Amino acid sequence: MPTEHMGAYRGRLGTVLSWASIIDDNALEQSLQIARGHITRGHVAVMPDAHWGMGACVGTAIVTEGGIYPAAVGVDIGCGMVAAALNIKAADLDIHQRRRLRRAIEERVPSGVGRNHAEIPDGWHEFHAEHGLAPSLADGWITSERQALDLVAAQQFGTLGAGNHFVELSEDEDGLLWAIVHSGSRGVGYTIARAHIKQAQVECADLDLENRDLAFLGQAREGDSFDRYIADMLWAQAYAWAQREEMLGQVLVALTDEGLDPLEWQHIHCHHNYSERLEPGVWLSRKGAVDASAGRLAVLPGSMGTDTYIVRGLGNEASYNTAPHGAGRVSARGKPAKGSKAATGAHARFTIEEFARVMDERGVVWQDRNARDLLDESPMVYKPIEVVLADSADLIEPVFRLQQIVNYKGV
Repeated sequence: MPTEHMGAYRGRLGTVLSWASIIDDNALEQSLQIARGHITRGHVAVMPDAHWGMGACVGTAIVTEGGIYPAAVGVDIGCGMVAAALNIKAADLDIHQRRRLRRAIEERVPSGVGRNHAEIPDGWHEFHAEHGLAPSLADGWITSERQALDLVAAQQFGTLGAGNHFVELSEDEDGLLWAIVHSGSRGVGYTIARAHIKQAQVECADLDLENRDLAFLGQAREGDSFDRYIADMLWAQAYAWAQREEMLGQVLVALTDEGLDPLEWQHIHCHHNYSERLEPGVWLSRKGAVDASAGRLAVLPGSMGTDTYIVRGLGNEASYNTAPHGAGRVSARGKPAKGSKAATGAHARFTIEEFARVMDERGVVWQDRNARDLLDESPMVYKPIEVVLADSADLIEPVFRLQQIVNYKGV
């Protein structure tokens, strides 16, 4: 059951309902700030995986009236998950096949900051034929390096990115194989989001904002900035969705090349950084949170080496029919600069040897040669997925538990 928190700022009272048994003060205060925001309607729902984020707390559901906070959607618009259950027995993949598959996925799905396809993939042409370019790129509103951004959108279609994005092969409790992809709208989505956050700050310059990231784009204001953001946001959501399907397709090709026949018997796809209209003038933004309407399936991943769950929504109205999107960080990123011995966050708290031991004990095939670069994503820096699941007992119910056998992350 949620815990209620309330706080005031210059007469504005904010209310937060939190389902998190593990949450730091910064994340809670950030949630209270947006609960006190000018266009927030009702309480802010804070999920069990909540942690501090850029702009708005990650793991929140926010209802707004008369506008949207672009920072409450985030800079990775449309980030989300796709999972496919396959008619392949995981036990049929020996350790050599698993290692080959990890390498094959890496070859087919580029990852890392700024990493692109050498050639524009066919999937981009199909997406572009249906959706075109992002409206603000097409009409020149976003003018910074427009030609380069057009090319980035094309070349990054079907690429993983970095941070917590990943591809997994996992085994369910019946021994069947699942393929899972987590990614978002890449560089073009980030550019779109930053442009609109900046525009919101310009338009709210005359308002008493508790935090500049609480700047909003209002429907009642003059100009078309709100409608422009909605159009760009929906385009970026479509881009993220389609490019996840592209990557999943490449994973299935890699399995086919191993002589397997990966027929799907279940396909689950969900956003967790997005906004949707509830009624005229009223929007629900989920940042690091998924739709958990009654009966709806979603993907709840843990961290590297830990379990992923397929869950079913219970339709909890107090949470705005929302559930967590993953395990949630408890340690900040803090890789030391090149040539420096100073470290913060995970690099100050944990060793590469600890990380490797945890992964090896789980029997996961992973990028052990990149352990130093991946330490910020190790299981130790995330909340236990079992705790997040227990905290979500009135939000979702588990349907499948999946144990990773292959993990590929953006470095």
